[in-house]
Amino acid sequence: MREGNKIRVLIVDDSAIVRKILSETLSAESDIEVVGTAPDPFIARDKIIALNPDVLTLDIEMPRMDGLTFLKRLMRYHPMPVIVISSLTQASSQPTMEALSSGAVEVLPKPGGPYSVGDLRSALSAKIRAAASARVRQAPAETEEKHPIPMAVTATHALTADSVIAIGASTGGTEAISQVLQAFPEKVPGIVIAQHIPPVFSHAFAERLGRTCRFEVREAKDGESLVPGLALVAPGDFHMTLHKSAGKYHVAVRTGPKVCYQRPSIDVLFSSVAQAAGSRVTAALLTGMGADGAQGLLRIRQAQGHTIAQDEATCVVFGMPREAIRLGATDEVLPLPGIASALLAPRSVAPTQAARVSI
Repeated sequence: MREGNKIRVLIVDDSAIVRKILSETLSAESDIEVVGTAPDPFIARDKIIALNPDVLTLDIEMPRMDGLTFLKRLMRYHPMPVIVISSLTQASSQPTMEALSSGAVEVLPKPGGPYSVGDLRSALSAKIRAAASARVRQAPAETEEKHPIPMAVTATHALTADSVIAIGASTGGTEAISQVLQAFPEKVPGIVIAQHIPPVFSHAFAERLGRTCRFEVREAKDGESLVPGLALVAPGDFHMTLHKSAGKYHVAVRTGPKVCYQRPSIDVLFSSVAQAAGSRVTAALLTGMGADGAQGLLRIRQAQGHTIAQDEATCVVFGMPREAIRLGATDEVLPLPGIASALLAPRSVAPTQAARVSI
C-alpha cells in the first residue's frame, strides 16, 4: 500500500448487484477507496495495469475465465493481496480452499442467504486493511507447485494422553497451519485449532488438512473427545473450548458473543486450554491481524505451558504474534518452518527470560 494514502481496491465479480454492495460498503470507509470494478478476469487484468490497486476482491465463479485460474496466473506474474469472496456453499468451499493455497490471503462469504449485507459490512473493511498490510510472495511456476508431504519431525518428549497442542491463526493462517501440521509425525498429542474462517469453509479446511496430514483431522463437534492422533478444527462462527473430566479431554462447541471481533476466537480456545491442560500444553500463535490469541497465549504461559509465536519475517500479517510478544506471552519467537519441531519439544523458560524481538 502507498504510504499515507487510502487503500485502493479493485472489485472483480460477475454480479452487478454484488459489485454495487461491495463498492458501497467500502466507499463508506474513510481510509479505503474503490478505484474500479470488473465483471470478469479479462477486464480485471486491464484495470490492474491501469489502476494499480493495493487489494483485489475476487469471485471464484465467473464467465470467460474462472477466478481460481485467474488468481494462479496473477500470483505468478503480478502478485498482490487478494480476498476471495465466494458463495457460502459446499460446492464452492473446495475451490475456495484451493484459492487460499494458491495465494489468496483471506476469504469472505458473498452477501445473500445466511450471510447478510450487515455481516459483510462488519467484516469486509477489516479484511481489506489486513490484506493491504499482508506480505505477499510470488507463486512458483506450475512445475514447481506440487510438493510431497515433508519429512516428519521427531517428537523428543513423551507423548501422553495428557499432552495437548493448541494452534491459532488468522490472515494467512490456513497455509501456515497446513505447513505445521504436515510436518508432524503420525503419533502426536491431541491438537485443537482455531482459525478465523467462515462456516462451511472451515469444514472444507479440516477435510483438506485431513488429506495431507499423517493423522486424523476433522471439524469439531460439540462434546467430542480429544485424543492423541486427532486434530480438531473449530467450526466457523462457533467458539470451541477444551475441558477435562474423568482424566479425559473433550471439546465444547458453542455460539456466543464475538471476542476480539471473532467467532471462533483464539483467546476463547487458548484460555480454556490453559485451564484444562496447564503445563501439558504447547501452543503456537501464527500469522494474523489484530490481537486475538495474545491474551490466551499469556494465560497458557502463566499456567506453565510452552508458548510460541511466529516471527515477523514468515508471517503474512504479524499483528497477532506481535501483540503476544508485547504482552510477554511467548517463550519462543520462531520462523514458520521451525514451529512444528518446537511444538513437539517444549522446554522450560523462566518468566524473566521471555523471548523478545525487535518491533
